[in-house]
Amino acid sequence: MHQQNTANQTKWLYLFIGLAVLLNFSGLFITIIGPDGNLYATIAKTMVLRNNYADLYAWGNDWLDKPHFPFWVTALFFKCFGFSTWAYKLPGILFVIMGAVYTYRFAKSLYNKQIALWAVLILLTSQHIVLSNNDVRAEPYLTGLIIAAVYYFYKAYTNNSLWQLLLGCLFTACAVMTKGMFALITIGGAIIGHLLITRQWKQLFHWRWLLAIVMTLLFIMPEIWCLYRQFDLHPEKIVFGRTGVSGIKFFFWDSQFGRFFNTGPIKGHGDPSFFIHTTLWAFLPWSLLLFAAIFQFIKKGIKNVQIQEWYCLCGSMITFLLFSASKFQLPHYIVIVFPFFAIITAQYIFGLTSAKSVKAVHVTQIIVIILMLIAIGLLQYFYQPETFGWLPGIILLALLITLVLVPSRIAEGMQQTILHTLLAAFIINVYLNLCFYPSLLHYQSGSEAAMWINKNNPQNLPVFIDDGMFHDDMIFYLNAPLTELKPDAKGVITSPSLMYANTGVVNDYKARGWNLRVIKTFKRYPVTRLKPAFLNKATRDKEISETQVVLLQPMKH
Repeated sequence: MHQQNTANQTKWLYLFIGLAVLLNFSGLFITIIGPDGNLYATIAKTMVLRNNYADLYAWGNDWLDKPHFPFWVTALFFKCFGFSTWAYKLPGILFVIMGAVYTYRFAKSLYNKQIALWAVLILLTSQHIVLSNNDVRAEPYLTGLIIAAVYYFYKAYTNNSLWQLLLGCLFTACAVMTKGMFALITIGGAIIGHLLITRQWKQLFHWRWLLAIVMTLLFIMPEIWCLYRQFDLHPEKIVFGRTGVSGIKFFFWDSQFGRFFNTGPIKGHGDPSFFIHTTLWAFLPWSLLLFAAIFQFIKKGIKNVQIQEWYCLCGSMITFLLFSASKFQLPHYIVIVFPFFAIITAQYIFGLTSAKSVKAVHVTQIIVIILMLIAIGLLQYFYQPETFGWLPGIILLALLITLVLVPSRIAEGMQQTILHTLLAAFIINVYLNLCFYPSLLHYQSGSEAAMWINKNNPQNLPVFIDDGMFHDDMIFYLNAPLTELKPDAKGVITSPSLMYANTGVVNDYKARGWNLRVIKTFKRYPVTRLKPAFLNKATRDKEISETQVVLLQPMKH
């Protein structure tokens, strides 16, 4: 009877994993969120248009910041499917799904199938994973690549397999070519940390790791060659305001360690507690369980270090502590260790046997669920998105009814708590991806204007822009060349043309005697910097500015 019950519950877990995968695809068609997403999409678009996959360009200049791998993958998808929102986001989402597959395989190897299934569900419903699959940057790629690399290195030494070592090196090299050398700290930290704590000295100093270093270096040669070709061969190029910049030195040192020590060209200000409160919201609805899981894992592990696996704790906590000590911190950095967090949380939940502990977790999660649902209710009440139609309404109502009625009928104990938590995560993110973000992105005026011009420019009039340096949302979405314009360049306009600029700039053109007519006005707000005054519909108008598309006529001499 117990086995049949477990089998039925496992079937439900498979269903929920399927729904969690769908949830992560729910942001596929939402306009790309700037500034980073549109910048990366534009760099990959430029690769395809120029048919140059070795050099990176942004804003018409050589661009030295991130390595090539995500741009190569995105460019491949653009080449196959054209320039579109979904073609940009799809590869990132697929890498996260790959990360979920390797989370399952790694957790199953370390523990059992039940923990592995729970770990996948926890990973795919953690708040910042779903968010990262909408706001795609480098992290979705890294999340999949790092857990895959750790899994294959683990298999390489437990099975003494050369093929698995080779795969581990390949995934490691791709991770390094995605974000830089810091990826090695997470991957190496997981493997070396475990071998050090369990005192497996023979395994730690095995020749295979020397071979792994050599093979990884060999696999990152395409990146080194591209950087050498674009920068080191051309010391006359001005990068970061100076000449003689080495792309290879930047890749190996400045891009990561320069940020960490605040000595590189890109600087920041660090707060040691930043990633603690970031994880609190980013790993919702599982974050409180994660903190308890880490505490219990260490408490239990200290008593007998040999019987525990330390890969997940070392891989995640070494990265976490280094990020916390860094001077350059952004919330999305922490996503790369979520597969490890998911496994740690799943094994903790699975290990809870006493009725008292199970009840404590149940109460905690119900409080978290209620608070999250209240937060979404308040967001709906104050923001009032115009995108809240009957279809999202029906889906959300169905999920809410399921949340109240279903878990208690199909599961018991900890399984029931997990199902309640999963359904709450579905409700939150269905609302965000079907209602909130589609509405919010209407205030990203560059992409809105570009899509409007694409539909309303049958004569294919030239398009100009006077909107500062950063307008990648406009560049990516516009199906035409975009040319910079300044108010003192009247001779440039020789035929009727369109121009995009903010209202203040348009008024300046008028004051200088330009012959123009406003044909469309857009509302603008920096969509990644949400403030309460903007989120409240009653006070929103005070927070937004306006941009305009105007028809320019040639000046009569």
